[in-house]
Amino acid sequence: MAYADQQTSGNRIAAIIIVAIIHVFVGYLFISGLAIEAAKKVVERVTTIDIEEPPPPEPEDEPPPPEPQDTAPPPPVAPPPPINIAPAPPPIQTQPTIPPPAPPALVIPPPAPPAPPSQARGVSPRGQNRWAARIQENYPSRALREEIQGTVGVRVTVNADGRVSACSVTASSGSSILDEAACAGMQRYARFDPALDAAGNPTSGNWATRITYRLN
Repeated sequence: MAYADQQTSGNRIAAIIIVAIIHVFVGYLFISGLAIEAAKKVVERVTTIDIEEPPPPEPEDEPPPPEPQDTAPPPPVAPPPPINIAPAPPPIQTQPTIPPPAPPALVIPPPAPPAPPSQARGVSPRGQNRWAARIQENYPSRALREEIQGTVGVRVTVNADGRVSACSVTASSGSSILDEAACAGMQRYARFDPALDAAGNPTSGNWATRITYRLN
């Protein structure tokens, strides 16, 4: 629509300019003494120009108004029920079940080898009749003069070489002379096979006996 108006205005302006030029030209002809008739014909020919304006554009068809639709009223909306948001329970920490340690393997040691038979033994006199006779022959001279006789019980300690290392009277004869003579004779004359330990090695041991002093 605006383009058509601009075109029409341009045509009118061009026509006005042309008419003005013709009028100037006619005036000039009048001034110059040219034939008035010719000028009239030109004026008539120019003034009779019909300027046809372009027809206005046809109005666009407006779309028909939308037909009213029967819309049902919206259903009533019930308010949502209140939502109770409970606090989250504390996390439950679980520990993996650790199996109990396996019991140690039962190691049964092999049976010990049987112990060798023990070789232990006690003290035993060696050549007792010989050395006992020598002790009795060594009768104390004082006891002979006083005609003292009796029996003395003694206990001796025998070392690993079979000799008496200590002597004690276990039963007195009633005479110190005979008691002392009995221990002295045992330490001087008595000989023994020493005691042995379980491995068979010689060791010290004890031995007891009785010595009788008798006058003939």
